Amino acid sequence: MKRNSFLFLTLTASVFSSALFAQTNPLQQKLDSIVRTKKADVGFSVLYLENQKVVSVNGDKHYPMQSVYKFHLALAVLNQVDQGKFSIDQKILVKPSDLLQDTWSPIRDKYPNGNVELPLSEILKYTVSESDNNGCDILFRLIGGTGKAHQFIKKQGIKEISITGTEEEMHKDDQVQFRNWTTPKAANQLLKKFWEGKVLKKATGDFLMKIMEETVTGPGKIKGLLPQGTVVAHKTGNSGVNKAGIISGSNDIGIVTLPNGKKMLISAFVSMTKEDDKEVDKIIAELAKAAFDEAVK
Repeated sequence: MKRNSFLFLTLTASVFSSALFAQTNPLQQKLDSIVRTKKADVGFSVLYLENQKVVSVNGDKHYPMQSVYKFHLALAVLNQVDQGKFSIDQKILVKPSDLLQDTWSPIRDKYPNGNVELPLSEILKYTVSESDNNGCDILFRLIGGTGKAHQFIKKQGIKEISITGTEEEMHKDDQVQFRNWTTPKAANQLLKKFWEGKVLKKATGDFLMKIMEETVTGPGKIKGLLPQGTVVAHKTGNSGVNKAGIISGSNDIGIVTLPNGKKMLISAFVSMTKEDDKEVDKIIAELAKAAFDEAVK
């Protein structure tokens, strides 16, 4: 058989196999039907750790991460704690110049004048649990810039990732947000490595899980339609609405504890939509609920 004929048959078989899976997999059908009705670019992937099953919609597509990348940053910072470069309890001087005004920052709200020394653990908690933008950039400066975080995540074997811009840079230039991207599947791959203890030592890993479980942002996203009390360790992101009335990205990635104690990983990205925040959160919530229902049926 000629090589190009063999290639054609291989590609045809692959396409047929994918189409057959979509037709016979109820969850895939459900996810597709949810996304099909939305006026947004939606990427979603679920990974069930018990059997390694993956179901996705646009799982390999690039999406702007927004504050989701604060999870990636926290991993890079805590890895340096593991290496002894920093201590989780060491004090970091927060200067007035660190506390930019035109950005989301509970740290600035609590310490408006700056010139305060905060434990690294507290800055991490603000950055992850409350998505503090000033805290984020303090941490980037601490480890030597966005490139250090990018390189660290790449070393974990995560190929579909780009971390290039700080929160301050994203606020100054609307286009920078699109240079901080990942795919839903890649986000789940990183969550999986983290959960399996392949990124951090136990103490730092447990600390990050705790502050992710304490996340207060995005309660209507992954957690929105799940049974009350469901434990979700997650990190959200939201671009806000630009001058054209468009949300460039509203996201949530996390580790969901199922009723049987098993875990499922969810990464959801909603981009380029004129829907309001409540509707965007509902998109993520519906997809997460469909994945949850599949696990408990």
